[in-house]
Amino acid sequence: MKVDWERVAELRDEIGAEALAEVVGLFLEEADEVIARLGTDAGAKVLEADLHFLKGAALNLGFVEFAALCQDGERRAATGDIAVDLGAVRTSYAASKLALLEGMKRDLAA
Repeated sequence: MKVDWERVAELRDEIGAEALAEVVGLFLEEADEVIARLGTDAGAKVLEADLHFLKGAALNLGFVEFAALCQDGERRAATGDIAVDLGAVRTSYAASKLALLEGMKRDLAA
């Protein structure tokens, strides 16, 4: 499961559909920036911080698989291990983003 739709619905109920759209837009903008720079060149601490940010935001929006990959990478980086599968992280993010946007579009059309 790429997106926990119960979490998305819960968030929509808490803050409203308009605010949810704003939150999603901000998250995707910030996440796109982090994903674009995500790498091991800056070292384990920067990688750990970037993955921590992505994990937290992903959990709030129900990106289950993506959050788990970020958490695993964050743990590795915290120990100095930068052998994180960033390709899998990027792929999961792209798939989760697409699923969320398509799901939100369907909700608006309904």
